[in-house]
Amino acid sequence: MMPLSLVDMGEENIIKKVGGNPEVRSHLEDLGFVPGGSVTVVTTMGGNLIVNVKDSRVAISKEMANKIMV
Repeated sequence: MMPLSLVDMGEENIIKKVGGNPEVRSHLEDLGFVPGGSVTVVTTMGGNLIVNVKDSRVAISKEMANKIMV
């Protein structure tokens, strides 16, 4: 298991765990980051990540990406 911020671009990964406090976890789950779901890093820009999750493109900070384990 490793944080989403360390995966290779274009590689599809399965979300194993979403960390952080309950508020952060709830926000990430609302965006589609749920255990068992797939996520693909499209690109990184200035430390932030653009990812495909649940047929949507979402931009998240590296700090948030570190809370998502794949």
